[in-house]
Amino acid sequence: MAIILVPYHLDERLPDRDLPLPPHLDVTAVTEDLPGGDVWGRLGSLYTSVSREVARAARTGSVPVVVSGDCTVSLATMAGLQQAGIDPGIVWFDAHGDVQTLETTASGYVGGMPLRIIVGYRPELISQRIGLRPIAEDRAVLVDARDLDPPEADYLSSAAVRRSGVADLTGETLPPGPLVLHLDLDVIDSGELAGLRFPVPGGPTADDVLAAARRVLDTGRVAAIDVACTWHPGGADPTGLRARLLAELTAR
Repeated sequence: MAIILVPYHLDERLPDRDLPLPPHLDVTAVTEDLPGGDVWGRLGSLYTSVSREVARAARTGSVPVVVSGDCTVSLATMAGLQQAGIDPGIVWFDAHGDVQTLETTASGYVGGMPLRIIVGYRPELISQRIGLRPIAEDRAVLVDARDLDPPEADYLSSAAVRRSGVADLTGETLPPGPLVLHLDLDVIDSGELAGLRFPVPGGPTADDVLAAARRVLDTGRVAAIDVACTWHPGGADPTGLRARLLAELTAR
């Protein structure tokens, strides 16, 4: 297993203590002097480096674990596996849909779009820059997504993206072939995991999410793990849950 740390929320550099990985791990940190220009160009520069590290690890037979402060790094994880000759589907744990577009978003938040980009939305924005090929919608499984904006709900009502609850996720729910296991930790109930940027109540427990992730891992088909630590920078971890989650997800 290769641990790749990307200490950013989008193009914002995060304090190192925000991503509390176990100290014994051999970690490759990816940082860049990002260029000027728009967010897509800046992310394209960063994700080119991330995808290179993912591809390097995958070519050695390792399972890359990419830990970052947002979900968009998943684009680089997918691109890196593809560069290594792996054609994965994706299992996307998230309290949100992440299937907004520039045309539908009310906030303009780029971090609400990565799953939609992975299944083919506007490749000229960033996919072409980092060598990401889109995957078919039915090779993506969206897990939980209890907080959807109306345009996201409209899209998902007719899209071939698969849907599952956390408790219902089984090997039979998953697409065939190799997989990326993507975990936005805000899928966990916001009453249990403090300090989230986009908290959503009424979700599963941390233990329920970890159990579902293990069921995916137990298929033996996970080619990479992508962990998004989507909490506010500089926040405390009074219960130690953040550190425990990262320890469990990097122990496999």
